[in-house]
Amino acid sequence: MGIYHGNDLRKITGGRKGRHVKVKRKYLMGRFPALTTIGDKYIVKKVRARGGNLKLKLKKTNRANVYIPSTGETKNVRIIKVIDNPSNRDYAMRGVITKGAIIHTELGKAKVTSRPGQDGVINAILLEEQV
Repeated sequence: MGIYHGNDLRKITGGRKGRHVKVKRKYLMGRFPALTTIGDKYIVKKVRARGGNLKLKLKKTNRANVYIPSTGETKNVRIIKVIDNPSNRDYAMRGVITKGAIIHTELGKAKVTSRPGQDGVINAILLEEQV
């Protein structure tokens, strides 16, 4: 089942009466979000996107690629828990990882910069405390 993302089915007001002209199209279809969570298994779902492209929806993982700005290197580390998710307060309580989420890793706090529900991977930048 899809989600309709067009906004052409609104009521016409201001004198113009009658049925709307536009019909629903396949390219206006949306999908349910991936809702990436922390889990032992690495689960990725392949979804066909518009133009025959593939989207990799990350469902579960326990690892993230964390960039360390001070040294300029990237390490693949274990995610311990989700601290905060500014996109949705409920996501933080449920442990859902989206872009902008603050995660607690083995190296410390990190901010997610990738879109796990569309990229299939979690990339993050280490938040180093300013003294």
